Amino acid sequence: MSSGHACAHPDCAAEGEFRAPAEHGGAAGFDGPGDYRWLCLDHVRAFNSRYNYFSGMTADEIEEAQTPYGGWDRATRAFATGGASPPPRWADFADPLDAIGARFRRHPDGEQRRDGRGLSDANRRALKVLGLPVDADRRALRSRYAELVRRYHPDRNGGDRSHEKALQEVIAAYTALKSAPAFA
Repeated sequence: MSSGHACAHPDCAAEGEFRAPAEHGGAAGFDGPGDYRWLCLDHVRAFNSRYNYFSGMTADEIEEAQTPYGGWDRATRAFATGGASPPPRWADFADPLDAIGARFRRHPDGEQRRDGRGLSDANRRALKVLGLPVDADRRALRSRYAELVRRYHPDRNGGDRSHEKALQEVIAAYTALKSAPAFA
């Protein structure tokens, strides 16, 4: 693949295939990546051999950069809780449309399980397919599934295949719910 550039090193007629920062060009910043030049393989290798990450650092700074724990001392964001990121730290932020705070509120329909286990929107849709309330337990889930399979299965309803789609939805909903944490 040709870059279409000649090597920027003086007295070199080879094709410039590799980008390297310009020695006297502008640095990368807000306005873009900065100035660069095209070099051939030999000259980019020479350019890279002169690069020293540790130049200008003290012995303590070099040791700190080389420690296996380098970077682990920085604070990181905690793992998500309850399907959402942790609430913002700036509690006094005025949000006139409540666009941010609404994300951390309980489910919009207000219906919660008595055991406190959360349900995703997909789990709520699956419960609706099965015709079960939000507080259904594993036993109710299993008995409702068995009842609907008997109702919709062609072997049980005289060979009527008009309920095949409903049967597939019931099976998919039960499969999703039986492995959900709320029914474990």
